[in-house]
Amino acid sequence: MELRPLIFKFLKFGIVGASGAVIDFGLTALCKGIFGIPDLLSNAIGFTLAATSNYVLNRIWTWRSTSKKVGVEYAKFFVVSLIGLGLNSLIVFLLKDVSIVPRFVDTTLDWDFWVAKIIATAVVTMWNFVANNFFTFRQRKERL
Repeated sequence: MELRPLIFKFLKFGIVGASGAVIDFGLTALCKGIFGIPDLLSNAIGFTLAATSNYVLNRIWTWRSTSKKVGVEYAKFFVVSLIGLGLNSLIVFLLKDVSIVPRFVDTTLDWDFWVAKIIATAVVTMWNFVANNFFTFRQRKERL
């Protein structure tokens, strides 16, 4: 496999992921800050809705999928996303109380949670790209 198309695909995936991050962080903040939903549930809501948006954009733009089995493809994407959610939540859970941010920083904004979420998002981005490239959107060569 040539490296250049993979890098280009990863860049497109990153742009789609950035739009998903806006949805994820925005909904997480809304759920957590406005509605008072607990941290991990707010994280799950933001992450899941962002994953759905990411599927549509990645199908159309990143992988240019023409599969007629949209339901199967979406299910695969969602399974990858759920595994990503589990990894994301585990990382947030493990890091949110580690005091990553120095104590002189204003703690009213819960910086440890947000720094943990940024770290989790970076790790899960790599997982999602690899899994979607080789599982969800894998193009199978037709047999003669």
